[in-house]
Amino acid sequence: MTTSSVIRRGTPAFLRANVAFFLSAFAIFASLYSVQPLLPIFAAEFGLDAGTSSLSLSVTTATLAVALLFASLVADRLGRKTLMVWAILLTAALGLLLPLAPNWYALLAIRTLMGLTLSGLPAVAMVYLAEEMDPDALGFSMGLYIGGTAIGGMAGRLLSGVLADWIGWRPALLVLGVAIAAAAIAVVLLLPTPHNSARTRLGLRDLARLIRLQFNDAGLPWLFASAFLLMGSFVTLYNYAGFRLALPPFNLSHSAIAAIFVVYLLGSISSTWAGGLAQRLGRRKVYWILVLTMTIGVFLTLIPSTPIIIAGLAIATIGYFAAHGIASAWVARRALVGRAQASAIYLFAYYLGSSVLGTLGGYAWVAWGWNGVMLVSGGAAIAALLVAFRMVQLPPLPVPELPPEPPTAV
Repeated sequence: MTTSSVIRRGTPAFLRANVAFFLSAFAIFASLYSVQPLLPIFAAEFGLDAGTSSLSLSVTTATLAVALLFASLVADRLGRKTLMVWAILLTAALGLLLPLAPNWYALLAIRTLMGLTLSGLPAVAMVYLAEEMDPDALGFSMGLYIGGTAIGGMAGRLLSGVLADWIGWRPALLVLGVAIAAAAIAVVLLLPTPHNSARTRLGLRDLARLIRLQFNDAGLPWLFASAFLLMGSFVTLYNYAGFRLALPPFNLSHSAIAAIFVVYLLGSISSTWAGGLAQRLGRRKVYWILVLTMTIGVFLTLIPSTPIIIAGLAIATIGYFAAHGIASAWVARRALVGRAQASAIYLFAYYLGSSVLGTLGGYAWVAWGWNGVMLVSGGAAIAALLVAFRMVQLPPLPVPELPPEPPTAV
């Protein structure tokens, strides 16, 4: 990388790149999570149980999980910008098709394809920034991108849920789809052409070798398990909170239920705060406390009181985002070889947990109500806490750790 080719603060390219990355993060994560508050509506519209309706999210995250493992190979061949542009344009196109789905199976097919297109951006976004940004500008740009993922995920859930209450789910998704398409066009026009992209051109054998190496480390497999359990518990909690709060004695509207996703802002704040705390005190001393915080929040939702349930969701959100931020950065610190592959495995486990436990929780809700959801979500949270206790006992790395990297986007 030459000093003349990097993107510096205060330049037009710096402004264009940051606006493009914020909008791309917003568009991708709004697309991914827009259906989560609509699960009770899908169940009523298509005559489904809660577990089956959750497939509208689970098929996307499952496809995304697998696609992330191979997206780096595609990026090496197409180029960073080309992959990102096509990813966001195809995602926007599928988002506009979604409200036109004539039946449940067509909706699932579109959401499955969306998992493939969504993978193109999170797989290479941070690599693009690390390669193209001047070191003095990198921290700001990374933070803005991660902020865009949080705001996009929250806005997608909030807008689709509130608008569905007023105008129906199909017009709601159409309005959101138009907004995402506008953001996608802006990204295409604004995103600077990269000048420092590394073209390693890994083959499938090289990729498989680097993936296997990650499981030779004493700590990485535990962090991958944490990703599966934390995300699975968290998504299960939110997937079916809407079903519960729509029923007596709560009787909340879809708008009121969607508004609860505003607590995601607390999660964005907590992840930043926890990162600084972990840097001062050490990850091993902080991580298990954050997982315990999430677990307490999960089990608070057992109390049949609307304010306490919302408080439990807020506490679980704070603990989850903080723990996830530390765990994802911890992966980058421990992976001395194949850091990109280690992060890809972490994200694979992360979204696989969302798919598997998120759907399993729906069938548990049908069978046993909220106690069933707690069996899945609470059980996963307790398992994640046991894994966190195991992480405390890990010996330090035998060689100096690499410089810290920002947490993986949610």
